[in-house]
Amino acid sequence: MSAAPTPSLRPPGRLKRMLRPLVSPEVFDFWASKVDPAWSWDRPLARIVARRVESIDAVTLLLQPNRHWGGIRPGQHINLSAEIEGTRVTRSYSLSDTRRADGSIAVTVKAIEGGKLSQHLCREAKVGDVLDLGQAFGEMVLPDAVEGAWLFLAAGSGITPLIAMTRELAARGMPAPLTLLYWARTRDEHCFVDELRDLAAQHPDFRVHFILTRDTATAADECEGRISDSQLSALVPDLPTRRIHACGPGGFVDGARTLVASRAQSFQAEAFTPLPRVIEDSGTVQVTLAASRRTLTLPRGQSLLKALEAEGLKPASGCRMGICNTCACGKRSGTTRHLHTGDVQHEPVSALRLCVNSATSDLVLEL
Repeated sequence: MSAAPTPSLRPPGRLKRMLRPLVSPEVFDFWASKVDPAWSWDRPLARIVARRVESIDAVTLLLQPNRHWGGIRPGQHINLSAEIEGTRVTRSYSLSDTRRADGSIAVTVKAIEGGKLSQHLCREAKVGDVLDLGQAFGEMVLPDAVEGAWLFLAAGSGITPLIAMTRELAARGMPAPLTLLYWARTRDEHCFVDELRDLAAQHPDFRVHFILTRDTATAADECEGRISDSQLSALVPDLPTRRIHACGPGGFVDGARTLVASRAQSFQAEAFTPLPRVIEDSGTVQVTLAASRRTLTLPRGQSLLKALEAEGLKPASGCRMGICNTCACGKRSGTTRHLHTGDVQHEPVSALRLCVNSATSDLVLEL
């Protein structure tokens, strides 16, 4: 991975202390950015210091955060934001490596068709660009003491948090047996192949299988087919002894949960797309935005985030999966439905995530 020299990301502390009574953070950020775009009063920002192509449709970006960022554990997510065609776009990405000695971190981004930020990061973002960086979130991490045998199930972009944890275990000397099963449609879409094979050669307790759903297997560590009971039994005969982490699209994660959750020592999973669910709510409701004093007519059965965006509003958002809490806002009155579970929330005063809730009655939101 090629890197470029990076100027200090730390704004002058003495000047900041002198200006504190006189200058607002917004004004400070505006003028400080003229000197170094990664300087800010208190906003976490990160400079791209290197990039590497990982597969036919994915790139790894090495980021150097400024001093306002609090850190991350392998397996967790961060929100990244960039200005694209005059609009600030935010999405969530998993760390794909352990944090380095110089404080830099890596994310691996897959170019998604129609994905503004993923296309920008994969095709246009360059070394030296500065991105807004959110604080870490997510509970799918390794314990401090890794015991027992482990199984990682990754599909597509779901490899990113699991490669980070694999690298963490390798840095610890692979203290427990680990098997990684990694699904992709074609061989060209697999990331980190050479590294994973090298790790398997170095560590007898680590095994990796690359599983293809549209290509023909040709290597000894490749096989074919979608996740199934027979496939898992053949590749992981000791599955009931394993602690499992799984990550991938909603359908993959749901299938893995059905197949193994009741049989394994433990099962923890995260999906980066929701499981398709038919919501039969129809018609419209009146949604009042208390702070802006606006009333909108919005459709039932659609996420409030998408419905508000269709009206030209731009609420803060990140993962759009109900994980990062960026789009959470207060509800003063009304009834909503969780789009993943179908559960209806009647509590009149509560907080909700706009990305995974729809209106089932008239609402008043604190927006």
